[in-house]
Amino acid sequence: MKSPETDTPESLVTSPPLPPSPALGWPWGLPPTPPPGTRKPYKCTECGKAFGQSSHLMRHLGTHTGEKPYKCGACAKSFTQNSNLLQHQRTHTGEKPYECSACGKRFGWSSNLSQHRRLHSGQKPFQCGQCGKCFGESARLLEHQRTHTGEKPYHCPDCPKTFSRGSHLARHRRLHAAERGPTPALAMHRRL
Repeated sequence: MKSPETDTPESLVTSPPLPPSPALGWPWGLPPTPPPGTRKPYKCTECGKAFGQSSHLMRHLGTHTGEKPYKCGACAKSFTQNSNLLQHQRTHTGEKPYECSACGKRFGWSSNLSQHRRLHSGQKPFQCGQCGKCFGESARLLEHQRTHTGEKPYHCPDCPKTFSRGSHLARHRRLHAAERGPTPALAMHRRL
């Protein structure tokens, strides 16, 4: 099987990476050699975040410079990392290289396959620190934690109501849409 990270049509990759910016303190683009035995020896001079490998630091530096040298040939969207460009290109090609060995379902991203596998195994690795309830997805844990904090980050633009989940806001907004009646486009569609 082809490697999903390397076998991408050349026409989609349109620009090589730019050299690291000397403005970040290293004129040759390389951070200084760290002392031996340091666990995360490579430190960002902009924000202080530390990394175990110099390549990870170099990749991180793009978040400060705003440089996005990897451009998609299909839609011109830009990325700071080549790996992100390669992943994005799957949205255009429809490629789904990651297959579940239990059911055969295919995924475009390895993280989606990992999440899917937990459905088969019943594994719930994300545990609430307040009540101990476990979840198969980190997003579900985050939603659950709002029951403890009372946080309601989803605001209705049509009224003062707020919601702890985006799906609850979407359901609520359908009520406003029903009150307003059909849009002109929907009314035309219904007449056809």
